[in-house]
Amino acid sequence: MGELRVQERTEVTSPTRAIAGATIEIAGLWREYGERAVLRDLTVSVSTGETLAVLGPNGAGKTTLLRILATLLRPSAGSVSVLGCALPKEAWRARGRIGYLGHEPLLYRDLSCVENLRFQARLYGLAPDAEERTAELLDRVGMSRRTDELVRNLSAGMVQRLAVCRSVLHRPELLLLDEPRSHLDPEAAALVEPLIGAAPGRTRVIVTHDVEDGLAEGDRVLALRAGGAAAYEGPASGLSAGGARAIYGAAP
Repeated sequence: MGELRVQERTEVTSPTRAIAGATIEIAGLWREYGERAVLRDLTVSVSTGETLAVLGPNGAGKTTLLRILATLLRPSAGSVSVLGCALPKEAWRARGRIGYLGHEPLLYRDLSCVENLRFQARLYGLAPDAEERTAELLDRVGMSRRTDELVRNLSAGMVQRLAVCRSVLHRPELLLLDEPRSHLDPEAAALVEPLIGAAPGRTRVIVTHDVEDGLAEGDRVLALRAGGAAAYEGPASGLSAGGARAIYGAAP
């Protein structure tokens, strides 16, 4: 049955007219690797200023979804619009407005903390305030005394703090966060919270395995089953912690 649905899916299309105030619109999204479907017929809308929490077991396609929204992967079918830009056709218009924090820190190990951020600042064309912005972020995450230290010499927690700085350096309109507090102790998590936490007008998609935190943080929740189909999509208030946990043990 699953294979039949893959064959019947539609090709990638341009999104229909944007919903007013929507930062993300997904309709009938499929993503396949060869003959294996990783995401199956997802439809989601996230309004500006909302947080979407994405829950689900390993192999449910959570990271794949985030990478599609970050313009790092192409959808196999369906339509995806981010910040009013149809993906993948208009990905170039969206990239500079997105902050992506994934499993990989996307930092150069043989550059120092400040060199990494300066390089990113040049990519985003942040001159002339690049130095001020870089110094501000390093100070806010408690790394102002580690600016000249090479990334390869940092602990995992320090690398994650620096990756947070990288992801918000250009003041993005949309944050895509994949387990953003991993490797962080409580003190470090508190330091990065103002940069990546909920704030008025800040739109976020957060992938997490912490059911309680996800339900508390999210305005909306997308819960995926193993195999990439949606088990629940709607307001966070409509899904209990017990119901979310049950999805982790459900058959694909």
